[in-house]
Amino acid sequence: MGGDHRFRWLLASSATANLGDGIGKVAFPLLATTLTRDPVQIAALSAVQFVPWLLFAIPAGALIDRVDRKKAMIAANAARAVAVAAVTVLVAVHAMDIWTIYVAALLVGTAETVADSAANVLPPALVPAEGLESANSRLQACEIVGQTFLGGPVGSATFALFAAFPFLLTSAGFAVAAAVLLGLAGSYRPQAETATISIRAGFTAGAGWLREHPTLLRLLAVAGLLSLVSELAQAQLVLYALEDLRLSEAAFGLFSFVGGIGGLAGAALTPRLVRRTGRRPVLIGGVLCCALGFAGMGLVHQPVLAALLFGLFAAAVVAVNVVLATARHTLVPSELLGRVLGVWRTVVWGAIPIGALLGGLCTELLGSAGRTFTASGVLLLAVAGYAAFALRRNALR
Repeated sequence: MGGDHRFRWLLASSATANLGDGIGKVAFPLLATTLTRDPVQIAALSAVQFVPWLLFAIPAGALIDRVDRKKAMIAANAARAVAVAAVTVLVAVHAMDIWTIYVAALLVGTAETVADSAANVLPPALVPAEGLESANSRLQACEIVGQTFLGGPVGSATFALFAAFPFLLTSAGFAVAAAVLLGLAGSYRPQAETATISIRAGFTAGAGWLREHPTLLRLLAVAGLLSLVSELAQAQLVLYALEDLRLSEAAFGLFSFVGGIGGLAGAALTPRLVRRTGRRPVLIGGVLCCALGFAGMGLVHQPVLAALLFGLFAAAVVAVNVVLATARHTLVPSELLGRVLGVWRTVVWGAIPIGALLGGLCTELLGSAGRTFTASGVLLLAVAGYAAFALRRNALR
């Protein structure tokens, strides 16, 4: 019971941080579209937001294996609050340009590498092993509720009122997330022998561990491919909604709202599906549903049907993420979690800016964001096939 009580502090902090993040993830591209409709420049914003994961995921992973993970989360969320507060002021005085948006996104993303990495390695210290599937599902639910179910509509609606408003709310969300963690009792510093390792040695240990464990290495390959291919379309979502579906800025938030409902459904159903069928079928079926959702979105131009397909994608990607997170928590020793996660995030989240830029180029070449969604869906079918082949004999049950 004590563990569950402590986990609730992490859950509350995650909920408020994800709400702030969700508002910001809608507000930043909407702000960018007031300055340019160039698909490459819009895609570049998504790329910049995830470049820090390519550059700093490994140092962040090594860092959180050396310091108190709770304190690392508090400091990183406080830094994000300050950075977005500065954006709020610049937007309010009409001093923003596209390059300033890129710089702000880069700063917020850098702090996110520490905050998110620390949050992802804390659950095994807060809940028993048999509760990890449920804990990861609840964290995924918080992410989906905050970033799409609430954050999307709030971000678009407040942006329509006045442009600085959503950035003010984003900054407040990060500040509250930092404050809430002060209620989490206990120290979460790794063992003394791991707390003195260098960042270079941390990378070597994390990468070396992965090389010796083929199951997790194959899961990393699946996760990296899923991340790369799905971002082709996701980076073009705002253009797809505004241009292909002819939605208003406010309606774009409602479109994201349906995705949030799908994500919640995925988080609620995944533990039951895993208990009934095992992790492998849920993982492969989830990637397949991601493919069907995006391919379908590219073929339809009716907003309600497109939103339902987006909800299918959201449910499926949450199911995949829950399986992947639980596999990491189950297979990786606690003292190595930060370093292994650093290598993992470098590959998986580092693929996002590459996919985003390729998505922008794809939309330019194909002529519409909808066609990019179709291309992404077809490629995701190939990823599902690879997952079925690569995981046909492994310890993922």
